[in-house]
Amino acid sequence: MPATTPAPTDTTTHPAAPPLRDVGTARRWSMLGASTLAQAATAVMVHGPAFLIPVLHARAGLSLAEAGLVAAAPTVGVMLTLVLWGLVSDRRGERFVLLVGLVATTAAGLVSTRTHAVAWLVLTLGLAGAAAASTNAASGRVVVGWFPAGRRGLAMGVRQMAQPVGVGVAALTMAVVADQYGVQAALWVPTLACGLAAAVVAAVVLDPPRPDPRAGTAPNPYRRDRFLVRVHAVSVLLVVPQFLVWTFALVWLVQDRDWSPAAAGSLVALAQLAGALGRIGAGHLSDVVASRMRPLRWVAAAAGTTMALLGATAGAGWGVAVGLVVVATVLTVADNGLAFTAVAERAGPHWSGRALGVQNTAQFLAASAVPPLAGLAVAGLGYPATFALGALFPLLALPLVPVRSERELG
Repeated sequence: MPATTPAPTDTTTHPAAPPLRDVGTARRWSMLGASTLAQAATAVMVHGPAFLIPVLHARAGLSLAEAGLVAAAPTVGVMLTLVLWGLVSDRRGERFVLLVGLVATTAAGLVSTRTHAVAWLVLTLGLAGAAAASTNAASGRVVVGWFPAGRRGLAMGVRQMAQPVGVGVAALTMAVVADQYGVQAALWVPTLACGLAAAVVAAVVLDPPRPDPRAGTAPNPYRRDRFLVRVHAVSVLLVVPQFLVWTFALVWLVQDRDWSPAAAGSLVALAQLAGALGRIGAGHLSDVVASRMRPLRWVAAAAGTTMALLGATAGAGWGVAVGLVVVATVLTVADNGLAFTAVAERAGPHWSGRALGVQNTAQFLAASAVPPLAGLAVAGLGYPATFALGALFPLLALPLVPVRSERELG
């Protein structure tokens, strides 16, 4: 869609949607900052346990598959509640969902810091993930609701950088703290981050304009065509290499490359920072080329190629594999903002909460299976072959990207 004209969901598809209320540029960007902080804090909670795997494996006696199950617990919690949070967001507003979810995530995190049994750790982290799903459902709608169509790609790219930044913070802090002081001490990192985010959201975020309820409810966008379904399917396929790299890059560096946890965590954090900047770049590119789907296809092709090269070079023992891990980290996260923005725009204000909930549920369903299954693959095949297998999923996604449907819609 042209960057100089409104998105179809603003006026054409959903005529009941009101124009953006002027709250001032500074307030709009401050709400983007608060939403980004909220998403980053919950990303530390959801993805941080992956960086406890070395300690869980080496000191707690868990197998890689069992440690991967602990790491996947918050992801499962997120997956189970995303659509529900989206429904609440559509009906009660984004501010309410963000505040309730962040407070509940903080509370669950506090309990996890006092938990030592593995079963209880899985339970408390699962509950923390279930509460953390609130930011996935609501923070994106805050951005889409407050920014015009020609700036949404960039703004959503900024918001989507929260996830890799959160993962980077977790890699830089939780792996080191767990190595020195134990798992429970490391869990204070996401707990404190979520508490801070709740305070900032309370001070800054306002609900974006919503359609007049007297105008009626817009038709179900899933019955209109298969555009949203195809975007969901593409995102599911692309999330597999993303979580494969996120979960096992640090473990691979420590176990196969003999890096210290601190050095490995620093590299992963640097890679995540680069990935965050990559999301901003991808979002801005989508504004410039007036398309979300064409850049999405480019990212899928590049991610598949990089994962294949990573598998080959890691198998050969070449040092360039370390650099390819960084490149893979950047590319495998670049698609999220593009797909997220496209889903929100296509669904419109009546359905965006639920559609984004479905989008994230599908992604987290796949993501929750990656750590334990990839752990089994690593145990049986090794890291190089497992990385190479990750290349298949982006290649399968390529023909599903609905570029032609986007042109027809625009």
